[in-house]
Amino acid sequence: MTTQTDHKTFTTTSPSETIALGEALGRSLVGGTTIALVGPLGAGKTHLVKGIATGNGGPQADAVTSPTFTLINEYPGRFTLYHIDAYRLGDASELIALGFEELIGPGCAVVVEWADRVIAALPLDLLRIELQPTGETGRTFSLTALGPMARQCLASLIHDDR
Repeated sequence: MTTQTDHKTFTTTSPSETIALGEALGRSLVGGTTIALVGPLGAGKTHLVKGIATGNGGPQADAVTSPTFTLINEYPGRFTLYHIDAYRLGDASELIALGFEELIGPGCAVVVEWADRVIAALPLDLLRIELQPTGETGRTFSLTALGPMARQCLASLIHDDR
């Protein structure tokens, strides 16, 4: 059962607004947080991660790139941010083989693009974000907190959004 504090929807109308939402999310990160991004190609997943990295105290948005071919990018900040692109992975076992479990810890945060492909490998306590294009540049972000760390992150984001 989800409560109002477990779910929040945001909309953006441009890539810069998507990055700004990501920055607010990056400021709200709790150590050990895993964020699962789910959405079609071009939905804004990497733009959101650009903002998360910047909001976490890491690099500026233009220095954050999709790890489509490297599979995992690492960015410094308040928490080490691991950015994983699971698009090319066949299933959860391939994510585990990459050492995914070693990336999760109190000094880290992990964001997984195409998380639906590897959901079985992800921790139960995660922030699931479903992205949906609503036009050429518009996006809807549906956030659901599944666990106490994810709830804390979402509550902080909602407070930051006011």
